[in-house]
Amino acid sequence: GVNAQKRAVALHHLDSPWRPSDLEQREGRAIRKGNEISKHFADNKVDVIIYAVEKSLDSYKFNLLHNKQLFITQLKTNSMGARTIDEGSLDEKSGMNFSEYVAILSGNTDLLEKARLEKKVAVLESERKSFSQNKAISVHKLENIVNTVNGNNDLIARAKSDRDNYMSRAVRDSDGTVRNPIRLDGVQGSNPQAVGLKLNEIAKNAYTAGEYTKIGTLYGFSLLVKTETTAKDGLDLRINRFFIEGEGNVKYSYNNGHIAGNPLLASRSFIGALEKIPSLIEKYEKENEKISKNLPVLQEVVSSVWRKENELKDLKTELDALDRKIQLSLKPVEQGEDKTGEKQDGRQQIPVPQESRKLTETEKAVQSLNDLASGRLSVKDFSQMCRETQTAQPSKEENTSPVTGNVPKSGNQSKGFKI
Repeated sequence: GVNAQKRAVALHHLDSPWRPSDLEQREGRAIRKGNEISKHFADNKVDVIIYAVEKSLDSYKFNLLHNKQLFITQLKTNSMGARTIDEGSLDEKSGMNFSEYVAILSGNTDLLEKARLEKKVAVLESERKSFSQNKAISVHKLENIVNTVNGNNDLIARAKSDRDNYMSRAVRDSDGTVRNPIRLDGVQGSNPQAVGLKLNEIAKNAYTAGEYTKIGTLYGFSLLVKTETTAKDGLDLRINRFFIEGEGNVKYSYNNGHIAGNPLLASRSFIGALEKIPSLIEKYEKENEKISKNLPVLQEVVSSVWRKENELKDLKTELDALDRKIQLSLKPVEQGEDKTGEKQDGRQQIPVPQESRKLTETEKAVQSLNDLASGRLSVKDFSQMCRETQTAQPSKEENTSPVTGNVPKSGNQSKGFKI
């Protein structure tokens, strides 16, 4: 938010940020409206200078910025060619990948290749895990759909049986109205007024403790009542609901089982429930047709296999071989070296102090990182050491003298070791 654009003629990036937007934000301090000096004396341009150290982590970091900016540009212009993007192992969230850090600093191509192989293996294992999770979800969905379809088909078959029985037994008047020869317990005859009053009495006073209780018959179907208890305002309310059930053991209701207060309408509630059977069958048939559309896709996912298993296996084999090669190169004692104190030619050998072996470039880089991690080396000294190795050439004496791995203290005479 610094308003320095009025007299800014050049912008110097002393370090590289993690995000392209941060780089753009910096440049926006100078490259903006109101820059009088650049407009009158520099052809309305501002110099932008970026500093970087050759053969250092700066190249890795700028490559990271390039990948991020490419992804952002492709996303904004709708020109992405892939679903994922690899930003590298170095970013503002995960921080430094030390295996790749060692590889870059030491110049050991085997270590760098190992870091890349590890990353490929991690990506493939993550992909395999995602595939397995999606497959498990698909298996669960497929089982639910199959169970639902089978349950609906069974219900449809039983409902069709009840529909056929009702259609064959129902008696209609000349105008097509279905007669209502209902037989209700405690009521003589089928007088609609008397039946309606009795149903309202049952709805008000009956208590079945949650069980279905038979109260009469109609066209061979059983008339049932069930007491349901609901809580409202801290009180238990009892509600009696009415159903009609046939040989298919499917319970049908009209107006959700609630009886009408009008006696004439109440007496015909069970006829209305039977008349709804065809629409109920149609409802479940449509539901089956809708959910069955997903069956082929789910079956294909469930029967599929992850096709990169061999690729992952080959990468792991290659990684193991490379790791063994690296471990052999890091052995502190050469094979075949005589042990002190052993007898040779039948004579006791006098122990001779071993001359310190010179560390390899890889060992130096690993040791420096260990010192940094354990606190024996500060970040400031480590950074100073890395900068000095870019320009300082080791003397002849340094090349021949043993290296103990101790990090030199900061000062003008300290040159560090070559990386």
